[in-house]
Amino acid sequence: MYIEAVPNRHSPPAILLRETYRDGGKVKKRTLLNLSDWPRERIAGFKMLLNGGTVIPKSQQAITIVRSLPHGHVAAALGTARKIGLDRLLGPKLAPAQAGGNRCRDLVLALVVNRILDPGSKLAAARALSPDTATSSLGEQLGLGMVDEDELYSALDWLAVRQPAIEAALAKRHLTGGTLVLYDVSSSYLEGRCCPLAQFGYSRDRKRGKLQIVYGLLCAPDGCPVAIEVFEGSTADPVTLTSQVTKLKERFALDHVVLVGDRGMITQARINQDIKAAGLDWISALRAPAIKALRDAGALQMSLFDERDMASITSPDFPGERLIVCRNRALAVERARKREDLLGATERDLARIAAAVARKREPLRGTAEIGLEVGAVLNKHKMAKHFTLDIADTHFGFARKIEKIAAEAALDGIYVVRTSLPATALDDAAAVRRYKSLSLVERAFRCLKTVDLQVRPVYHWLAERVRAHVFVCMLAYYLEWHMRQRLAPLLYDDTDKAMAEALRASVVAKAERSPAAVNKQTTGRTEDGLPVHSFRTLLADLATLTRNTLVTAIAPEQPFTLTARPTPLQQRAHDLLGLARTQ
Repeated sequence: MYIEAVPNRHSPPAILLRETYRDGGKVKKRTLLNLSDWPRERIAGFKMLLNGGTVIPKSQQAITIVRSLPHGHVAAALGTARKIGLDRLLGPKLAPAQAGGNRCRDLVLALVVNRILDPGSKLAAARALSPDTATSSLGEQLGLGMVDEDELYSALDWLAVRQPAIEAALAKRHLTGGTLVLYDVSSSYLEGRCCPLAQFGYSRDRKRGKLQIVYGLLCAPDGCPVAIEVFEGSTADPVTLTSQVTKLKERFALDHVVLVGDRGMITQARINQDIKAAGLDWISALRAPAIKALRDAGALQMSLFDERDMASITSPDFPGERLIVCRNRALAVERARKREDLLGATERDLARIAAAVARKREPLRGTAEIGLEVGAVLNKHKMAKHFTLDIADTHFGFARKIEKIAAEAALDGIYVVRTSLPATALDDAAAVRRYKSLSLVERAFRCLKTVDLQVRPVYHWLAERVRAHVFVCMLAYYLEWHMRQRLAPLLYDDTDKAMAEALRASVVAKAERSPAAVNKQTTGRTEDGLPVHSFRTLLADLATLTRNTLVTAIAPEQPFTLTARPTPLQQRAHDLLGLARTQ
C-alpha cells in the first residue's frame, strides 16, 4: 500500500490510499480509501507508518531527554584552551599505548578548565568530572571516564615536574629580549600545619593566626602571566627577587630585560646585589623616607609643579638613574581629606579619655591605665606620629604636631618613579605608564584569589603539590586572560584603550574610560544590543547552553546527543572566541 496525490485540475489534488496487484501478468492499482479530508499531519504520519515506521500512543512521549548537562561554558573554555595551544603546552599527545602520560595531561587540562568553571577542592573536581556525578560536560568532552582524587594528586605531581618546561615555553611565546617584565608578590593562607612552606608572615588576606605561603608572579607587559613561584610564608618580598632574576637570565635566556616592580620589591639592596649584577634594567619607585630625603636635600622642590604634574630630576644618592617626580592633585586632595578625618577622629577619642581623667566621680587614674586607653586609640587611627602626649597619674593632655603635619601634607600626591633606562630608550611619560602597568599584576592576583579562581584556602600538605596547585591556578588565569581579551566586547572591559588614553589629561592623572565603555556601563547593552556581563556572569549564561542525551520511543536503547540551540548572546560569545557553531 502507498499514498498517492492525484491532480484534480482546478481543485486540490486527491489524496488516495492505493495498492498494486497483478492481473494476468499485468501490474494494476486500485484505490482503497480517499484521504483527501484528512489533516496533513495525519497523512504524513500514515505515510511514515506505511514506510516502516512505528505507531506511538498519545500517552507516550516520542522523544525523552535522559540527561542534560551544562555545556556552553565548557565549550568556550575548553575550545579556547585548545585554540591557544594550552593542551600542547602541558605535554605532547602520546600514543594510545602510552595512555597513562596522556591521561595525566588531560586531567591537568580538566583541572585548569574546571578552576575557571567551578573552582573547588580536588575531591569536588573528581566528582564534577566523573560521569555519574558530573556537573558539566567537561569530563565527557575530554573522555576521562571515572576520576578519583588520587588520580588528580598524581596529575599534580606530573605537572610539578613539567612546570619549568611549561614556563619556558610561555616565556618564549610572550617575552623577547629587550622586553619589560612585570613582577609582584602576594600571599594566601593554608589549612593545617603540616606543609613545610607554611609559615607565619605578613598576611595580605588579613587572616591572623593562619600559616601562609608567598608567591611571586611574572607577567608580560600586557599582563599575560608567564611564570609563578611559591616561597615560604615568612619570606620578605625583596628576597623573592633573586630567584626571578636567575629565572629570567638563565632559564628563559633573555639577553636584556627591564624589570618592573613596586617600591617595596626593588630595593636598593636588590638593585646592587642582583639586578645590576645580572645586567638588567629596572623601573620602580621611591619609598616615602627617600622622597622626604630628596626634599630635605633640595633636589625636590614644590615649585616644579606650579604649572605641571611631572618633572625629571637627578640626585647623587641615585647615580646613573632618572627620577621622575609626579604630583597627582586629585590624590593630594583625597589624602588631605583622609588625614584630617583621622586627625579629627583621634582628637575626639583622646578628648573622651581626657574627660575621663578630669571628671570628679570615679576618674581614670594611673599612668599605665591612661596609657593603655591612649594606645588603643592611637593604634586604631594610626595617628601617633602627629600628636604630642602628656600622660601622668592624674593628668592627660595632647596636641597636634602642626609643623610635622604640614611637612607631610606638602608631599601629598607626590610619588617618584626611578629607572635605569635613558630617556632615549623610554621617555618620562612612558616610564610612568610602565610603572603603573603593575596594576595588571594586581588584577591577576584579584582574579587568582577571589571569585574567579579561588587559589585559597590551600589544603595540600606536600610542598610540591602546593606549588602545583598554585601553578594550576596560574594556568587557569592564563586561559581566562585570553578569554577576556576575546570576549571584551561583551564584558564591561574597555575595548577602546586608545581613545581612553587620548581623553586622559596626563599620564599622572586618573585613568579615563572611553565613551564606548561608559555607554556599556550606563546602558548595560553592547553596540549590537546584547546585554553586558562580567566574566563570571557570562560563564553562567553560557552554562545554560546544555548538551542533552535523548532517546526516542521507537529506539529506546539507542541514545544520541543534541546540543541546545544557542541564544544570540551565546552565539556571539562563541563567535568572538573563534569556536565552531556546534561543539
